[in-house]
Amino acid sequence: MASQTLLELQLSNQSQLSPLNTTSCDNAREAWDLLHQVLPIFILTICAFGLLGNLFVLSVFLLLRRQLTVAEIYLVNLAASDLVFVLGLPFWAQNIWNQFDWPFGDLLCRVVNGVIKANLFISIFLVVAISQDRYCVLVHPMAAAGGPWPSRRRRRRRRARATCMVIWAVGALLSTPTFLLRSVSAVQDLNISACILLFPHQAWHLARIVELNVLGFLLPLAAIIFFNCHILASLRGQGEVSQTRFGGPKDCKTTVLILTLVAAFVVCWAPYHCFAFLEFLFQVRVVQGCFWEEFIDLGLQLANFFAFTNSCLNPVIYVFVGRLFRTKVWELYQQCTPRRPAPLSSSHRKEVLQRF
Repeated sequence: MASQTLLELQLSNQSQLSPLNTTSCDNAREAWDLLHQVLPIFILTICAFGLLGNLFVLSVFLLLRRQLTVAEIYLVNLAASDLVFVLGLPFWAQNIWNQFDWPFGDLLCRVVNGVIKANLFISIFLVVAISQDRYCVLVHPMAAAGGPWPSRRRRRRRRARATCMVIWAVGALLSTPTFLLRSVSAVQDLNISACILLFPHQAWHLARIVELNVLGFLLPLAAIIFFNCHILASLRGQGEVSQTRFGGPKDCKTTVLILTLVAAFVVCWAPYHCFAFLEFLFQVRVVQGCFWEEFIDLGLQLANFFAFTNSCLNPVIYVFVGRLFRTKVWELYQQCTPRRPAPLSSSHRKEVLQRF
């Protein structure tokens, strides 16, 4: 997924004996030179903030001595997914500095790109699961109820954990083609060894775009829009909803946080999926010409790493939007800080002095 440059388009088509004439389109050399210098710094900045931010979020949720709520279970998994993802970014920063000459070997080529691809699916499926949970809590609170309150909470927690396990498994499964088809291949004309996707057949282009755009974005986006439109409608009638046992002020605060996370995810990832679809149209020659070649190639690079900012943006949203999260930070601080003994009153102080 990352660094899907013109080089990959050329080599993937060369594997099907239909090479592209890349030498005729060389009007963006200055833009590529700037990209090679600026993007690695940007990527490493994302990595640093994402690493610190998601570790902070995980520590706040996991170190508190109490059980997680259903929403917190999903948010912990989202932070864990982002954390695993940002660990692969330094490899791509070095790769771009080397002008896409991959220095880390074939295994890391497959692993790093596989993790990035898995994160794409895991993140959006978790956002769908989070939206669905808020939908059930706020829109159909009575349907979410049933049975005694403690057993109901335990059942919802078990369901949330099982859902997260399934999401991680599906994300790993959908990233399997990346593990299998990514490899380091020598590019004689450019005198580099690049980490690229090599498709064995033209049909793989269609399969990839269906997996990426349809399964990885359009269908989840439709579910997210459905759930969140109903959630917003319920929040407009907040007076009525707040009377239910599930939809009190605490749930509304959690919902505002989750709506912000959903909006940030869609805004960050939508440009990447648009350029990925344009790339598919270029590969099957629906659009042609140097303008489209350079526009798609550079645009996909920038959209890629604009999407990556979502991994370090989420912790910022927790801090500035999640008032309940800030409360948990304060609870963790009090839990980790040694308690000072309460000051003695004057009568107690006299009693202690008299004993000596």
